[in-house]
Formats: sequence, C-alpha cells, structure tokens
Amino acid sequence: MIMASSLIAPTSTSFFQSKKDIGLSPSSSRHRCHKPASRRICCSIAAPHQAQRQPSTTGSVKTAMTMTEKIFARASEKSYLSPGDNVWVNVDVLMTHDVCGPGSIGIFKREFGENAKVWDREKIVIIPDHYIFTSDERANRNVDILRDFCNEQNIKYFYDIKDLSNFKANPDYKGVCHVALAQEGHCRPGEVLLGTDSHTCTAGAFGQFATGIGNTDAGFVLGAGKLLLKVPPTLRFVMDGEMPPYLLAKDLILQTIGEISVAGATYKSMEFVGSTIESLNMEERMTLCNMAVEAGGKNGIVPADNTTFKYLEGRTSVPYEPVYSDLQASYFPPGVFPAFSLCLLVYTLVIPHSPDNRALARECKDVEIDRVYIGSCTGGKTEDFLAVAKVFLAAGKKVKVPTFLVPATQKVWMDLYSIPVPGSGGKTCSQIFEEAGCDTPASPSCGACLGGPKDTYARLNEPQASSFASVCVSTTNRNFPGRMGHKEGEIYLASPYTAAASALTGFVTDPREFLQ
Repeated sequence: MIMASSLIAPTSTSFFQSKKDIGLSPSSSRHRCHKPASRRICCSIAAPHQAQRQPSTTGSVKTAMTMTEKIFARASEKSYLSPGDNVWVNVDVLMTHDVCGPGSIGIFKREFGENAKVWDREKIVIIPDHYIFTSDERANRNVDILRDFCNEQNIKYFYDIKDLSNFKANPDYKGVCHVALAQEGHCRPGEVLLGTDSHTCTAGAFGQFATGIGNTDAGFVLGAGKLLLKVPPTLRFVMDGEMPPYLLAKDLILQTIGEISVAGATYKSMEFVGSTIESLNMEERMTLCNMAVEAGGKNGIVPADNTTFKYLEGRTSVPYEPVYSDLQASYFPPGVFPAFSLCLLVYTLVIPHSPDNRALARECKDVEIDRVYIGSCTGGKTEDFLAVAKVFLAAGKKVKVPTFLVPATQKVWMDLYSIPVPGSGGKTCSQIFEEAGCDTPASPSCGACLGGPKDTYARLNEPQASSFASVCVSTTNRNFPGRMGHKEGEIYLASPYTAAASALTGFVTDPREFLQ
C-alpha cells in the first residue's frame, strides 16, 4: 500500500477539499465521465517517513533548513535562510530555447549593450525544441536568432539544428530541453538551474533547485549570472509503499495536483520523499517534478540518492554536492498532516480543461476519443515509451485510433529502435508500435504539446467529426482550451499506461484491463 502524506494541515481535519463532480459542457454530450458516489479517498493521519541521512553542510548552520532553503543559502553565500527571505542567487545553469530565447537575448542587448558579453559562456545552455519541424518563417527565424547569438558569444552548449528535413543529419540537435538537460549532464544535485520555460522544474528530480523564469529575468541573468529570488516555503509529500504494477509517476502527480488544486502549492517548493519515491527511476522522478508547476509550485525536488548518482555517471565531470533536508526542518504549514491511500483509489487521468480536474479512467469508459498522443517533456521519455509498449505487448491488439509517437530527444528516438522491451523476445518499441498500427515515431521535439504552427505534427486542428470536438488522450502536462491547437479540442491527461490502453479501445480505458 502506498501512503502519501504532506505537511499541510494544522489540525487532524484533512486539508484537501473535496471537489464537485465536474462534467463536460452540454455541447459535448457524447463525452462524459460518470463518477460513482460510492468512490472516495481513504484518508488517515500518518507521520512522515524520516530517512536517516546526514545533512549536507552550508557553512555555519544556525537553524535546520529544507533542501531548497539550503540550496538558496549556498547560492547566496548565506549561512541561514528562511521562507520569505529575498536574496541574490548565483546561477549555475541558465537554459533557454527557441520560443523565449530571442526575447531574452533582446533584453540582454538592450540592458547590457549591443556588444556586451554574457557572464559565463559555459553556464548557458540553448536548446531549440519547440517550433522546429515547421515551414513557419517566424519559427525558423527564432532558431536563426539563437544561432547568431551563440556564434557571437561562443556559447559552449548550443544544440543546433539546420537540416529540418532529417533531424538525424544534425548531430548537435537534441530535442525537448528538459529531457536533453538531464541526458547531457546539465542537471546536478545542489545546484541552481533556471530556464525560460515553466517546466524547468523537471530538473528538481536531481536534488537541485530548478524553476522557470521570464524573458526579462533571463536577460538579466545572461549578463549578471545572478537573480533576486524569494525563498519559498516547502510542502513535503511523503509517499511510502510499493507501487502497484498499473501505476506510474504520472498517476502520483495527477493525484497530488487533484488533491491540492492548481493553486495549492503557489510559490512553494514541493519536496517528494519516501520509499515510493526512492523506488522510482530518474525518468519517473522527472515526471513527478515536471508537473509541480501545474499545482502552482515554485519547484519540485527529490533528494539525490544512488539512483541519481548512477544516472550522472559519465554524463558530467562537474563536481557537485548534494544537500538534504535537516530532520528538524520546518515545513508549511506546521502541524499534523493527512494521508491518502493510493492503493484503494487512484485517479489515472485528468479531464478537460484543468490539470486538477481528476477522474478515474473507469468512470470515463464511455468517452470516445479521436486520437492518442505520446510525447512531451512529461511523457515522451524512454521509460514512457517502454510503458506504452508493455501495454501493447500484453494486449496483442491493434490501436483503434490514430496514435502519435513523438520522442522527446534524439536519444529517446534511438532507444525506440534499439532497446529490447522486457518480455517481448527481443522486440524493440518501434517493432511493437508498428505491429500495433501506430504512426511511425516522429522527429524529436515538443511537437503538439504546445500547439504550435498549423503544420506541427499531430497538432489538434479542425475537429475530427463535424459535430464534435477532437478528443485526445495525451501523456502531456496541460489540457487548457487550445493548448494542443484547436480551442475546441478536449485533452485528457493520462499516464502512458492509460494512454496506451485507450488507444487500443478507442475509449478512455483503465490500463488494468490489459495489465492484470
């Protein structure tokens, strides 16, 4: 049994507010989730699991601190910090991409001068990834601006792409920035990583402070190498127990967001600990931290351990020093903390149009879908595709709706064609996907997750049926109107297991139908 708890309530009454059953608009009557009144969350009071780890030093520590507070203290050269303190933080890595990079560069040149040099050419990582495989002239121009700036500044880590007709002809091109940052060794415990993308919090999986910033802030960091930040209070989520075989980290974070709402962690650090978290591989931890921002979180963070260190072997030669929360650290708010049982009730997807609009897959079994999308920084990693392949392999059936596969990076794309799927007799993901009738894996990028130009692969354009909106089950991270293109599109956020099961039936489907 998995028990998840958070330091979030001063009394024994659960902090989590039950939500009204939210149906879809009357105009989309064919798509409706039915929530049985008998289903409810099993709540109890539980103390958090305290791992016996030695706190990392941050100078002369006067009072206990959380992981995030320690990272802030080290980066600001302070011995002690508490939530609410405003400090100048030295940045270890700044990342930007083709959507926000040109604006950040423009601000840098305006404020520091046309001929100014960046603060450190080896601490800036520039990754084209959003609007890449398109004929849109403005999108192509953005990549050109990045290239010119990187040549001018001699930026060491620029993952360029020139030949849009064949991504494999571009050895430097990587793909989705948040996955590429990890694969290329730019994510390290104890460091500060800022990026011009809200899902920069993904890197918190490595025990570092990582958060998204705007173009103005990024322009300043380009020139100064530091930024004024407020120390966030920390919400601590303790998840203990063995993960059931039909659950993934996506289920855990969707459940958490559904409990606390899209504003429940506003400008707070979301710290994930416990035996369940320790059992997750790095890519699953990345999924967990990736969606912290969907709860309003300033950052998500997981303590570094042997899993982290093993992943980093051979990826970075930069020395790093992990930090861990002190046993007596203060969390927000203090007091007792409720727990919810994930073994009894697991929300396996989110229905339109908000990331906290939870529902059980089985409650939505009558929702007919038009397509399935596997991809993005949240759900386009190697482990995500292996999960999809596992369901297809177990089912031995073909998909009933178009199923689009968009690997996050070149490495992920290569993995699909080279790594044998466990229990398949040596078959790779690509072979299983072909047998299941999926689309051929596309060029690695953010793809349709952010909509993009109209010629973006798998983008939701016009509705698939004249009288209904397009309905997509997706492994991405947001389901606001227009997020994946057409404003009438309906996006059901789900784990790779649930997305794969739904592709096989043409309806929202609980993966346990194929994974039992």
